[in-house]
Amino acid sequence: MTSAFPPQTNVEHSPRERADLTVSGDSRVDALNALSSETAQSILGALDGDPKTTSEIAEIVDTSIQNVHHHLRRLEDNDLVEPIDTWYSVKGREMTVYALATEKLVVRFGAANQSQ
Repeated sequence: MTSAFPPQTNVEHSPRERADLTVSGDSRVDALNALSSETAQSILGALDGDPKTTSEIAEIVDTSIQNVHHHLRRLEDNDLVEPIDTWYSVKGREMTVYALATEKLVVRFGAANQSQ
């Protein structure tokens, strides 16, 4: 069956090589909270390699699409994952494709303006 919607494109994505996260006071507590979840860690593991849709991630992580969506939103808010494309399901629904935003995450504790 052909579809009026564009096919799923081959997505090539290169995450940033490294991201530095400086934890100082309440400034980045949200990022640590987002990372502390076992589900979020599983999602990051599922995205290591090829980008995926929310439903693909949910199947790999063995949780609901709603739960994956919640964690993806928190990870995206903290620049750990990013939407990189939109695919369409057979039924014509838009599906956001997510990928890791960075290959390495370095966490530092202390003031953000300290010299390195």
